[in-house]
Amino acid sequence: VQLVESGGGLVQSGGSLNLSCQGFGIILENHHMGWFRQVPGKEREAVGCRSSITGTTYFDESLEGRFTIFMDNAKNTMYLQMNSLKPEDTAVYYCGTDCSGVIVDSVGYWGQGTLVTVSS
Repeated sequence: VQLVESGGGLVQSGGSLNLSCQGFGIILENHHMGWFRQVPGKEREAVGCRSSITGTTYFDESLEGRFTIFMDNAKNTMYLQMNSLKPEDTAVYYCGTDCSGVIVDSVGYWGQGTLVTVSS
């Protein structure tokens, strides 16, 4: 199983980025799929988790309205659309399978991470 992420980079405050997470050896739509982020020196935290059963997504309340998770099942890929980015959104972003709300330890498989840097 491999999750391959892409789409990170440098963006100005107020800008947008779209991260992708493609699955290999795993069918993503069969799993609760989530995005997480980690700042060096801090613990990894949940960004959002999409239910494979209902399709609804839980987001950290501070991010709701700016971030969206959506799936392209034909491409076996999950996306994180991030709008109105702020410098405090700077982190390494990871995708993971089998998310459960804000619980990080529930994740079965992790992507390699992609760095998002938001300049002020």
